[in-house]
Amino acid sequence: MTVKEQLKKIIVEELNLEEISPEEIEDDAPLFGEGLGLDSLDAVEIVVLLEKHFGVEIKSLDEGREAFRSINTLAAYIEERMPR
Repeated sequence: MTVKEQLKKIIVEELNLEEISPEEIEDDAPLFGEGLGLDSLDAVEIVVLLEKHFGVEIKSLDEGREAFRSINTLAAYIEERMPR
């Protein structure tokens, strides 16, 4: 399973998104607002989930804002920082 596939599965399952399946999440769709419709509480949860599942920490608001644009940007962020 790729990082993108894992991310989609984790987001749907852990954030209890009942109206969408992991396969329906587009890689370039915004995670917040018009796209997936996540909010700031979801962002906090995702930060915790990234550390739990991937061992990756988001250390600043600027880093998080950049990483959280889409599944693609989040997956790239994780892959760059994942412990080897």
